[in-house]
Amino acid sequence: MRVAVVGVGRMGAIHAANLHRHADVTSLVVADTDRQRAQEVARHFDVSAADSVDEVFTSSTDAVVIAANTAAHAGLIRQAVRAGLPAFCEKPVATDLSESIQTMHEVQAEGATLQIGLMRRFDAGYRAGRELVRSGRLGRLHTIRSVGADPAPPPASYLSASGGIFWDALIHDFDLLRWITGREVAEVYACGSDAGPQIFAELGELDTAMALLTMDDGMLAVTTATRCNGAGYDVRMEVCGDTDTIAVGLDRRTPLTSVEPDATCPSSDPIQGFLERFAPAFEAEIDTFLQLARGDLENPCDGREAVAALRVAEACRRSQRERRPVRMTEIAGL
Repeated sequence: MRVAVVGVGRMGAIHAANLHRHADVTSLVVADTDRQRAQEVARHFDVSAADSVDEVFTSSTDAVVIAANTAAHAGLIRQAVRAGLPAFCEKPVATDLSESIQTMHEVQAEGATLQIGLMRRFDAGYRAGRELVRSGRLGRLHTIRSVGADPAPPPASYLSASGGIFWDALIHDFDLLRWITGREVAEVYACGSDAGPQIFAELGELDTAMALLTMDDGMLAVTTATRCNGAGYDVRMEVCGDTDTIAVGLDRRTPLTSVEPDATCPSSDPIQGFLERFAPAFEAEIDTFLQLARGDLENPCDGREAVAALRVAEACRRSQRERRPVRMTEIAGL
């Protein structure tokens, strides 16, 4: 297959590396608005660099991977749709919900193929958790607790364009709630804090956030996220039913200290970032996309799934700003 990667910053370079190693990729082209960066990545992998981003959509390409900055996602998705190219795009679809919905209307109207990069769906632990939940082993689910913690804040340039902690970080948790349980969110109540590094208050962003979600069957879920977890990168989920409880992301490298006298944690080697924690998941989602682009698989995470998670993020943003519970019926959808 002939594949192009548009946007070769941190995530684009990871996707380029995985595609470069993939046995089914016969030709790889990289493109970026920063021509020098595209050339550097191309030299590193000994592949071609396009002269411009637009060139990718007019050349002989079989599929495109979009990893540009968030503000460019919707426009690049539309270019792929109009070029008839199967596209993989990092989350989110766009910088706001209305543009995300508008973009998806165009994708659906053209019958285009679009997979969104919510990579935790491809993580072995989360997949095993979903299978156990769907098998009925946990019985009736009553509580889910999920944690997302970065060891240090990303650069200010990233924060200012990320869409905020609900949109950028907790979207993974909102997606997994639906994907693992098969239920929909009915109501949210969210709060947040900018009491950490000064850059957050200066940008009007949150460094820590929490959301209480009521699902449509009455199950309760609590999701938390922070940019300031000095112990290490910590992403976990506990799923509690009336017959069993399981944990995803709890192992010997979880950056969590127990003060019990006979405990064996914390780890002396905690995971320090998402690229390490989810490296196999990133490989699996790109492999799945190539199979999807060839027509060998159904779409495992299309734009509609992404918009459903974005609706929850939008409800949380509204709840945090207005200091009230928000029903999902208040939020526009597809």
